[in-house]
Amino acid sequence: MRIHLAADHAGYEFKEHLLTHLAAEGHDVVDHGAFEYDPLDDYPSFCFSAGEAVVAEPGSLGIVLGGSGNGEQIAANKVPGVRAALAWSIDTAKLGRAHNDANVVAIGWRQHSLEESVELVEAFLAEPFSGDERHQRRIDQLAAYEAGRDRA
Repeated sequence: MRIHLAADHAGYEFKEHLLTHLAAEGHDVVDHGAFEYDPLDDYPSFCFSAGEAVVAEPGSLGIVLGGSGNGEQIAANKVPGVRAALAWSIDTAKLGRAHNDANVVAIGWRQHSLEESVELVEAFLAEPFSGDERHQRRIDQLAAYEAGRDRA
């Protein structure tokens, strides 16, 4: 699977770990930055880049990383077509995919150990969208609103 990664300084160390880990798992991983540790960098551009790539490549997924994951999730969700979920537990990682067909996961690296963070990523990547009609209906409502502020 193609996976687009992005992180600011707070998620940089985990992003670097994931580049190797996910490639070893057989994934095609694309790094959207940060490309060096800079404590003054800004996450939005990295998250926009990863989100745009996910939307341009249906079937790919994205991972955005920061200290809490909140800002990264917000930034990614500004990209039309992105459905970014903040994962703070295995259940929220799985439900983001199963119920919301999330195509990007945000994780706060300062909130979890390395082992926990990897487990969140793996849970997100492994979980398919349920395809349940009620979930698809809600996703369609979000897409319609995003496209033209239509409350379908």
